[in-house]
Amino acid sequence: MSQSTFGMGRVALTVNDIATVGDYYEKAIGLARLSRDGETATYGAGDRVLLELRADRAARRRSAREAGLFHTAFLLPARADLGRYTRFLAENRIPVVGASDHAVSEAIYLTDPEGNGIEVYADRPAADWQWKDGSVHMVTEALDVAGLVAAAGDSPWQGAPDGSVVGHVHLQVGALPPAEAFYHGLLGLDITTHYPGATFYSAEGYHHHVATNLWNSRGAGKRDFPSTGLTEMEIHLDPGRAAAIRARLPDGQAAGVDGAGLTLEDPWGTPIALKSL
Repeated sequence: MSQSTFGMGRVALTVNDIATVGDYYEKAIGLARLSRDGETATYGAGDRVLLELRADRAARRRSAREAGLFHTAFLLPARADLGRYTRFLAENRIPVVGASDHAVSEAIYLTDPEGNGIEVYADRPAADWQWKDGSVHMVTEALDVAGLVAAAGDSPWQGAPDGSVVGHVHLQVGALPPAEAFYHGLLGLDITTHYPGATFYSAEGYHHHVATNLWNSRGAGKRDFPSTGLTEMEIHLDPGRAAAIRARLPDGQAAGVDGAGLTLEDPWGTPIALKSL
């Protein structure tokens, strides 16, 4: 099996109330708190950091119509894990905002206490995904909750298991052409499918690592910081991919360069940190 050249890293959010939001990710999502240092805390599964919270009580609350985060999607290792999580949500009456079968995956949707969207999902086997002319078949249909719970067996949910990752990040943008120019043209991600008002991107044949939509944010301008919401999205790359991105950079595109990688801003001002695998 060839070594991966691409993967999603941790997502950083700015929040007004780090205690309340952090408690939600621990109790409702099942992430473990891995560190807390002053006004920053990290959460994850095993020893892998998936989420970073940065406290700023003075930051303005982001509007749902702005560019920024649509949801952070936490990918569980197996369908049985999602079944256990689904049963846990029902038993504890934790509110959800949606549940969908996307053909390539099954997903539960939630919202944290400050309005940040969350998806918890499990992939179907990649051999079952349907591709045609470079596009993957994705749908939004009702989730088979009973079948999912049955797949869990008798084992209880004990938090996000080791091997859970950020599978993808879905963003709100003001327009799709500049989003495609950045995520496809500059970052070199493949466009895997289009929905009305949305574009999906991936590397290495995944259904999507990043998505951009304008369902709530059509015409949104550059983000006004400081605000709550998405502060930084991290992508892990091998040196070859990183070098190709650097070669495509126009003058002044790089916001910062350090020994670990490169930080860019997307067209709406969200920092994208490119890190070495």
